[in-house]
Amino acid sequence: MRERVLHLIDNFEQGGTERQAVQLVRLLHGSGRYEVRVACFSGHGVLRAEVERLGLGEMPEYPLRGFGHPKFGAQLVRFARHLRRERVGLVHAHGFYTNTFGVLGAALAGVPVRISSRRETEWLRSRPQQRLEQLVFRLSQAVVANAEAVGRQLVRAGVPASKVFTVHNGLDAARLAPKRSRAEALAHFGLPEGRRFVTIVANLHHRVKDHPTFLRAARRVSERVRGAAFVVAGEGQLEGEYRALASELGLGADVFFTGRCESVGDLLSVSDVCVLSSTAEGFSNSILEYMAAGRPAVVTDVGGAREAIEDGRNGYVVAAGDDEALAARVASLLEDPEGARRMGEEGRRIVEEKFSCGAQLARTEALYERLCARPARARAADGVRHESA
Repeated sequence: MRERVLHLIDNFEQGGTERQAVQLVRLLHGSGRYEVRVACFSGHGVLRAEVERLGLGEMPEYPLRGFGHPKFGAQLVRFARHLRRERVGLVHAHGFYTNTFGVLGAALAGVPVRISSRRETEWLRSRPQQRLEQLVFRLSQAVVANAEAVGRQLVRAGVPASKVFTVHNGLDAARLAPKRSRAEALAHFGLPEGRRFVTIVANLHHRVKDHPTFLRAARRVSERVRGAAFVVAGEGQLEGEYRALASELGLGADVFFTGRCESVGDLLSVSDVCVLSSTAEGFSNSILEYMAAGRPAVVTDVGGAREAIEDGRNGYVVAAGDDEALAARVASLLEDPEGARRMGEEGRRIVEEKFSCGAQLARTEALYERLCARPARARAADGVRHESA
């Protein structure tokens, strides 16, 4: 009989964590080795249809209004009852809030295998939240890191190395195949003909993406490379502030804000150089998308960036916040189109070799097999006797 596994997802919006979780659900279901189920906090989002097409059955929702909310306990009990009723043998959560709710609920239900995840290197939580996260990791049989850099940080923070398991983000390269011609893509995104585009794909919700450094670098590049233009793809409440900064820097006519981008392949097909300017990351999906699209990338040295970008081979790595270095590398690529093309092709090859969906599935199934094969008593002990793991 196949083990029944449940993935707890926050929502079905187009965030990197959500997209990776939905992709993993699809891959596991297609493999057929496990019986896959899904639960969520909110059922809204464009990715929901992808899960519904799999025919996995009921997708219960557990609206979360904070761990201190009076109804939190009732929701947790409801979740635990669902796990027992469905005879779930493994719960896999994908972020801070799903980790907490999912692992606590699974422990309450007596689910023998509980997997939590960590997807960033920086501790972006308050001290009480950090303590809660440590408790959740103690109750987990494994903590999945999406980069070796994240795994090292977990070990430094006290998580036993035996619990940490790295599964890099996987990318379906076919998703990045352009569907429009260059002229059609430019028209779709409202971009002018005859320009060379430097693109950043990142949400405008969080300052950690550091768009100001990208814009300051853009000003330097525009002074050096005639015809350079800059594309900010993403949505969020910071857009107004960044539009004002672009205008203040004298870039009003050279920076194009495209909003949410659901046709990333089309956008990258008209881009010459791609950028990640973040001050913190786990393992950036955007970097993999740039590489899969055959575009050279200039990225900041955060999280697992160096696990994907080999400096000088398929892109460049610069210090976070250094707009001068960022601009110099971007300009050098714009000035050497043939060298940029070779870097982009090398990036595409690396994605196919190291960061495919097949690699992501194989690593995840290896973890499941290892944990599910252990005697139930030993699995339970892993979550209680943290120090002996």
